[in-house]
Amino acid sequence: MKLCSFTHKGKPGYGLVTNAGIIDLGQQLADLPTLRHFIKADAYAKAAALSGNKVDYALDDVTLQPVIPNPDKIICVGLNYHDHVQETGHTVTKYPTLFPRYQGSQVGHGSPMIKPLESDKFDYEGEMAVIIGKAGRRISKENALDHIAGYSCYNDGSIRDWQSHTTQFMPGKTFAATGGFGPWMVTADEIPDPSVLSLITRLNGAVVQQTTTDLMITDIPALIAYCSTILPLLPGDVIVTGTPGGVGFKRNPPLWMKDGDTVEVEISGIGILSNPVVAEK
Repeated sequence: MKLCSFTHKGKPGYGLVTNAGIIDLGQQLADLPTLRHFIKADAYAKAAALSGNKVDYALDDVTLQPVIPNPDKIICVGLNYHDHVQETGHTVTKYPTLFPRYQGSQVGHGSPMIKPLESDKFDYEGEMAVIIGKAGRRISKENALDHIAGYSCYNDGSIRDWQSHTTQFMPGKTFAATGGFGPWMVTADEIPDPSVLSLITRLNGAVVQQTTTDLMITDIPALIAYCSTILPLLPGDVIVTGTPGGVGFKRNPPLWMKDGDTVEVEISGIGILSNPVVAEK
C-alpha cells in the first residue's frame, strides 16, 4: 500500500495511491484528519476496504507534501555507510551520529529544494526514511521492525559550510525547504526486509550515489532500539537512515546543486523522489 500527503486547491489531505490516482482518505475517514492520525489508529484495513473506490484526484492534480508533514520528530543519522565515513575522513564510532531536522526544512516530491541566499554549497544526500507506526520506548532490536509503518525516500539536502561551523551538524542540516521527503510511504508489509534495497541518487540524470541498504553500519533495528532509548518514538516519527559515499563536497572539483538542477533519489520497492533545485531570491 502506498500512502501520501498532499494539498488540493490549497486544502491539505492524505490518500491511498493507486495506478489510477489518489483516493482521498481524509474525506472518507473524517475522524482521522492526517496521515499521522491514520498511522496512529492503525487504519490500514479501512484503507484497503476503500481501495476499489473511484479515485478522487490524478497525481498531477495535487501538490505532494512531505510524507509526514507534521512529525513530532525527525531524527537523522550521519556517517552510516563505510564509504561515506571514509570519504569524509571520519572514523566509525561505537554509537550512531544523530542530529535533528525540523518540519519546516522539508518539501514534498516535485516541490523545489531551495538553495539559500547564505551559501552556494548545497549538497545532495540520498537516504531511506523509516516512518514509525507503533509507539514505544526502549524497543528491542528483535521487535523493532514491528514498530515501522513504512518506508520512503529522503534527500537530506545539506548546506556544507554551515554544517561545518562547529562540530554539531545541525546548522547546515535544517535550512528551510532543503530536504525532500517522498513521494509516498510504502507500508512495511510490502517491504518485509528493508536491508535488501538498492538506493540511487541522480543529479541531472547522472548517477552520483549508489548503494544497497545492507551496507548500513548501524542497521534499522539497531537505530530504532538506540533512538527509542533516548525518548519514546511516536507514530509518524521519521528516522532518516544516512547517506552513502559520493556526496558532492568530497568530489574534486566539488559538485554542488544549483538553480535549475533536478535531483532524484530512487529506492527499489519504493519509487523515485524528484525535486527541482531553485535558488532563493
